[in-house]
Amino acid sequence: MNGPGIHLTLAPELRLFAPPSRRAERVPTATDGASSIGHVVESAGVPLTEVGRLLVDGHEVPVSYVPRAGQSVEVFGVDRPQRLPDAPLRFLLDVHLGTLARRLRLLGVDAAYENEDIGDPALATRSAAERRVLLSRDRGLLRRREIFAGAYVYSDNPDDQLRDVLGRFAPALTPWTRCTACNGPLREADKDSVGDRLEHGTQRSYDVFAQCADCERVYWRGAHHARLERIVGEAVAEFGGAAA
Repeated sequence: MNGPGIHLTLAPELRLFAPPSRRAERVPTATDGASSIGHVVESAGVPLTEVGRLLVDGHEVPVSYVPRAGQSVEVFGVDRPQRLPDAPLRFLLDVHLGTLARRLRLLGVDAAYENEDIGDPALATRSAAERRVLLSRDRGLLRRREIFAGAYVYSDNPDDQLRDVLGRFAPALTPWTRCTACNGPLREADKDSVGDRLEHGTQRSYDVFAQCADCERVYWRGAHHARLERIVGEAVAEFGGAAA
């Protein structure tokens, strides 16, 4: 871009998307005189999924606004919690976020997950068709125009990823109600009805079971339950919901 120059200020949390040379508080930025402010922001490396308010010389503008020479543009991050219009809050996670998907499901959050790399076009198409928020660490994927909505996952640590998503979207938490394997609903199951799916030691040691209504996987409070309870307890304590 070699047209009129503007002054671009990115919110601190957005500067990680920009090249190191453009992470200063206020950066002179060339435009072509015809591109929207949304295009200018994306050219600076910031996915629009991460952008909240846009101010030009102190006045809020839409992403379609075309900046003029000498104007100052301030780019803010999304508000928290972020609300989506006219759609239930459901997520779609890419192949790299399997642990986050399982933890969201553990908390009863509807989280579809692709455990194979089906490609960016297919993920974006599914996001649009099912009206799911696409979660990814792939900036290019989040720039695809066809997605319903998206959010960048800032950390590669599952604990931080979960806190980030819960804090950003504030989904209702209903722990222990969703299958962590397939995302289906769980229902109570008696030992007799699931006995043929259990090893003898499990049959002898446990009496309370749940089963997925979709994939029929059986759950009980086994060796890993204490770790899962910690994840649930910490999430409910910070973000609300029912721990039982």
